[in-house]
Amino acid sequence: MAKIVKKKKKGLRGRSFGSGGGKGGSQESDLRPYFVEKKPPCGTNCPNHNPIRKALMLLSKAEDYEKSNEQALTEAWHIWMSKSPFPSVCGRICPHPCETECNRTKLEGAVSINAFERFLGDFGLEKKLVPKKLTEETRSEKIAIIGSGPAGMTAAYHLARRGYPVTVFEAFPKAGGMLRYGIPDYRLPGDILDAEINRICDMGVELKLNTMIGNEIKYTDLQKDYKAIFVGLGAHQGYLLRLEGEDAVNVFTGTDFLHRMNNGEKIEVGNHVIVIGGGDTAVDAARVSRRLGAKVTILYRRTRTEMPAIDPEIEGCIEEGIKIEFLAAPIELYKDDDKVTGMKCQRMELGEPDSSGRRRPVPIEGDTYDLEMSTLIAAISQAPDFNGFEDFIEGRDWIKIDDKYKTKVDGVYSGGDNINLDIAITALAHGRYAAEAIHEMITGEVINDPMKEKVLITPDKMAMAYYEHKDRVEIHEMPVEERLKIMDAEIVSTLSEEEALAESKRCMSCGQCFDCGTCWSYCQDNAIIKPLVKGDPYKVKMEFCKGCKKCGENCPCGFIDMR
Repeated sequence: MAKIVKKKKKGLRGRSFGSGGGKGGSQESDLRPYFVEKKPPCGTNCPNHNPIRKALMLLSKAEDYEKSNEQALTEAWHIWMSKSPFPSVCGRICPHPCETECNRTKLEGAVSINAFERFLGDFGLEKKLVPKKLTEETRSEKIAIIGSGPAGMTAAYHLARRGYPVTVFEAFPKAGGMLRYGIPDYRLPGDILDAEINRICDMGVELKLNTMIGNEIKYTDLQKDYKAIFVGLGAHQGYLLRLEGEDAVNVFTGTDFLHRMNNGEKIEVGNHVIVIGGGDTAVDAARVSRRLGAKVTILYRRTRTEMPAIDPEIEGCIEEGIKIEFLAAPIELYKDDDKVTGMKCQRMELGEPDSSGRRRPVPIEGDTYDLEMSTLIAAISQAPDFNGFEDFIEGRDWIKIDDKYKTKVDGVYSGGDNINLDIAITALAHGRYAAEAIHEMITGEVINDPMKEKVLITPDKMAMAYYEHKDRVEIHEMPVEERLKIMDAEIVSTLSEEEALAESKRCMSCGQCFDCGTCWSYCQDNAIIKPLVKGDPYKVKMEFCKGCKKCGENCPCGFIDMR
């Protein structure tokens, strides 16, 4: 008896619909591919949730999508400005927590997001780009901002974008808050800060300098004319050491010292400056003193591991010949007439962790030594000046806010360092969220973040082997011998356009399709439809899919879910 053999039905590409992985035939699984955007760790770990991935990929794909670099950069700048009005500033001073969580750290190193942000910001300044308003209408509700620091000016920016008349009241002669008076020019040149502040003012924001709200002009007076108030006082008051003799004329707090220097005051620091503290203010004060020609020593009561200052700034100290004595603290000052001339220092060791999670420094009994000095700078901490704002203080705490950045005083919102000491990008986030909350209070419109509910993409959900090795672009710094000659010489250079483009191509577009075509090339059943126009979304013909899972398993960026 003859054996009957049935021919297999041919597929659209002439392949048999038989059994076997991805070659057609009987259904391999019930799973089907779905294109689902994920949250990238860079933007998620940024306190302001800057649109990092989108900006980087706009430049990275410019040639593929037939755009000039200038077109792509202009679009990227506007995307960035939808969240942050200070890309040039933050690109210089931010400790970039975005890079810490970058998935590329699992390969050869994080994308240099901070350097890219600086380049993008400087591009916007060079091209004199103008931010886009969300409306051309002018609303009737006036908003008052107290303080022109990063939180206050960011709140003003986002309110102005929505058509609100905004007035910023600043106690000092120049705007910028701690950006102006707490950061040296070698890190943040004044003209860069001026340019980004002026751009906000050009949007219709009124800036009233030398106008202190507090005791003379009360915030309650503003409530008569303004629908809402945002309080961003900053933290300009430094703490001293609580040692006898610290009232000497050559003893400064870190904030006072930097404020005076940034205000153009001449300070004679002598031949040996001692700085107490381990944060960014201590490091900045030490490096400014070094530029004044002094030998400089930093005393920090813990080890480098616990030092709050960011690593590049600590490395800068060491490169510039600043000595850091760890596990040491002052316990007595030696004074001659109206000046301190030396101190007794106590050697320390680390004990059990304290409430901050850091190991507590414990004195080593009997282990002390003396240091001579010409100037002492105490940079141990700082606080806001709450004169006139006592109504907001709750017990020993600073200003408290709810999840809408609203204080306990009706119609008054707050953010920045008067909430809690933190980095500048956190203050920017406070200002943006408070502006959105004020807009919601007035209009009822809730502004939701579309990324909030999305799932975070992690390397284990990506096909990391797809990505080629690409070295991180080298950041260029001025040689030490040159930088110490000029007080305001900017140490770090901005990337060139070529370098910025190279760095953008290191972005892996984590969690978002970047048109690599991998899913389409692996699909042998014509289920994945590649768009005819570059940049348009891919589609799936579910009726063709057999559930082989190859598209999901090989999607580099983790954009495809199988379910």
